[in-house]
Amino acid sequence: MRSDFEQVEGFQWDSGNIDKNVIRHAVENWECEQIFFNRPLLVLDDSKHSGSEKRWAAFGKTDENRLLVIIFTKRENLIRVISARDMNKKEKRFYDEEG
Repeated sequence: MRSDFEQVEGFQWDSGNIDKNVIRHAVENWECEQIFFNRPLLVLDDSKHSGSEKRWAAFGKTDENRLLVIIFTKRENLIRVISARDMNKKEKRFYDEEG
């Protein structure tokens, strides 16, 4: 992973994000976490959606090869997932070409 994330110690799940992605997109929290440990992992700045805090978009796959896009921020040494969903056709093509 990029050097921005060398000090990451885990994930932040609380009442604000604990069940949001499973309800909206049927993506479990453990699936969100898995993509950060599998390769290839593509992490891009999400400056379009960065307001009061910096956001990134991670393109990766679960252990079951489910292709996901995770929008996240970093709070201290924790990754906080903002949203998670399946990649669309264009994103899958990007992931295949760049990964």
